[in-house]
Amino acid sequence: MNNSVKGKKNWFVYLLECNDHTLYTGITNDLARRFGCHQAGKAARYTRGRLPVRLVYHERCIDQSSALKREHAIKQMDRREKLSLIGKSETA
Repeated sequence: MNNSVKGKKNWFVYLLECNDHTLYTGITNDLARRFGCHQAGKAARYTRGRLPVRLVYHERCIDQSSALKREHAIKQMDRREKLSLIGKSETA
């Protein structure tokens, strides 16, 4: 996958669903590589003990700054709002 448009890198904000059903939010400029690192247990400490993880949501951002801002906004959401973002509902 070509990761640049007119010489600029694409940035992504993403959500992973961990094996314990918790959600992890992060950013990257190489989504496939970063997901592979998470799956291999070589990424965030949070996800290492909660393998396997599943990529449940991602969105493209125009630059790193906007990705960081969007990541912060998503992290401020409660679980219900995050599930709504990814098109899921909480099951009892």
